[in-house]
Amino acid sequence: MSDASKGVLAMALACAVWGLSPLFYALLDHVPPLEILAHRTIWSLVTFAAVLTFQRRLAELPRALSTPRLFALTAAAAAMISVNWFLFIYAVGVGRTVEASLGYYIFPLVAVAIGAIVLRESLSAGQKVAVAMAAAAVAVLTVGLGAAPWISLVLATTFGIYGLLKRWVVAGPVVSVAAEVLLFLPLAAGFLAWVWATRGMEHSAGDMALFVLSGPLTAVPLMLFSYAARRAAMATIGLIQYVNPTLQFLVAVLVLNEAVTAWHMIAFPLIWAALAVYSVATLRPLARPAPP
Repeated sequence: MSDASKGVLAMALACAVWGLSPLFYALLDHVPPLEILAHRTIWSLVTFAAVLTFQRRLAELPRALSTPRLFALTAAAAAMISVNWFLFIYAVGVGRTVEASLGYYIFPLVAVAIGAIVLRESLSAGQKVAVAMAAAAVAVLTVGLGAAPWISLVLATTFGIYGLLKRWVVAGPVVSVAAEVLLFLPLAAGFLAWVWATRGMEHSAGDMALFVLSGPLTAVPLMLFSYAARRAAMATIGLIQYVNPTLQFLVAVLVLNEAVTAWHMIAFPLIWAALAVYSVATLRPLARPAPP
């Protein structure tokens, strides 16, 4: 198997883990989302530290926070990914995984808009059409449901800003995410200490096992993504990422029995069409032969 094929396989596995993760968090829907997030933070750090120790790269972790600029970037990224993680866990717990999947569908288009606004990146006509179609889909849901799909919008926006911040972080993905959860460790540990002091240790052994598993569930797909990014074409990686929200949507409807309204049946095809337009507009320049 070629390196490119291994990269595609790694990316597909990462997206499968992300896409099926609602099944995991649905098992913890009786636990407050903040408590799950605190455990996820702690056990993610334990997992990342173990991996970095095995790779003999643990010394890179302090360097990722060694300057005020790196510290500020890492803290901002940590805030964005923590909000993203919390909201996803919350959405699964309250039966709104469909809305979460919509957020990850529109994320690429939000990222394009952020690139145009913040980085002054030029957009092709097709990309502009795709962003407009995504905005129309959000408008349809807002009018039809009587409220904006705020879970979708916040998930897409926080992940988009997170991606923007990661452009300026020099550390590798495993080290940088380990640094992010390290910064949130005092908050997570303090929150759990307060919970245990006020309510006691009321979770079953099964719950505790799931808390521990949330660490590898966070770390493994990230490492697979990092492996894929070094071997597969970025355009291919971008397209495979649609597997994640597609699996989330199917899990929500077929397994978790979440309702899909008529307004969703209008908005989702509009988003899928927008992604098709975006993909064609993005891939066409890459397929064009280079001038002699």
